[in-house]
Amino acid sequence: MRKLLFFVVSCAFIGGIVFGEGAKEAFPSKPITIICPWAAGGGTDRTARFVADSLAKVVGQPVNVVNKTGGNGAVGHQAGASAKPDGYTITNLTFEVNTLKYLGYSDVTPNDFIPLVQFNQDAAAVIVGGNSPYKSVKDLLDDIRSKPAGTFSFSGSGIGTVWDLARIGLLDKVGIDPKRVKYIPTNGAAPAITEMLGGHLDVITCSYPEAAPQIKAGQLKCLGIMAAERNPQFGDVPTLKEQGIDWTYGTWRGFAVPLKTPQADVQVLRDALLKVVQSQDFKDFMNKNGFGMDIRVGDDFMKFMLNQFDGLKGIFQLAGYGKQA
Repeated sequence: MRKLLFFVVSCAFIGGIVFGEGAKEAFPSKPITIICPWAAGGGTDRTARFVADSLAKVVGQPVNVVNKTGGNGAVGHQAGASAKPDGYTITNLTFEVNTLKYLGYSDVTPNDFIPLVQFNQDAAAVIVGGNSPYKSVKDLLDDIRSKPAGTFSFSGSGIGTVWDLARIGLLDKVGIDPKRVKYIPTNGAAPAITEMLGGHLDVITCSYPEAAPQIKAGQLKCLGIMAAERNPQFGDVPTLKEQGIDWTYGTWRGFAVPLKTPQADVQVLRDALLKVVQSQDFKDFMNKNGFGMDIRVGDDFMKFMLNQFDGLKGIFQLAGYGKQA
């Protein structure tokens, strides 16, 4: 009797292992969430939603975008870094993951993620109202010099975000104290554009694609982009360098998962995202909307982020923000 019981229990145990392994569900087997740290309607949100729709077709599961805004990207990036490392939560990383520790908003850095794929890089643009008298960035800067401090209001996103740092670096480059202008923080480019359309701002620094619909409609005007050369997608817009200002700056976007995510799941997601960003549909979407494409994968993406993180110390000292004040 004891031998029979031992045999039955043993078979059940062995069978459980065999059946357990055989019944293991392939990843992914349920919906995936992409955390977007920025407001709905902005460039990051728009690209995230296009990728989500395309990714769902590749992996065969719904992919939902959730906007978790606030703290200059800290809320969304922190939520992504601390999510369960099971592959079902992807964070839409942006340039600001490099700024949070400098600002003292969060201890999150690129080292808190496993990078999947970077897909975008965009230069900052200098944007004014459609009826603005300025015809060039130089005209604008000359007026900022001549008017009393505090006359001009800038925005583009939150304090210490890429669009704020682009503004600070530009003004410093031409010998204007960045404190001569007011910076009105928002939760992303989309709210800043709304504020400008309402007559509450004089200048926005953000990427051209984020304001492209309003620029094309004549509601806003782009005076120049902070790039090394013109973007053929909007080739009528001059660079700052063409206007005698040797200053370039911009943002990027990509995807990552929390540390300790199983390597097999990481590879599935990485391969799927690569398939998306290398597709003709994605290229057409990016080209149509003026978003720049720049692809880095895995370790190359991490190296890019860490090099940028190290290089931000100087500009934060100039800004007087956070821990570098």
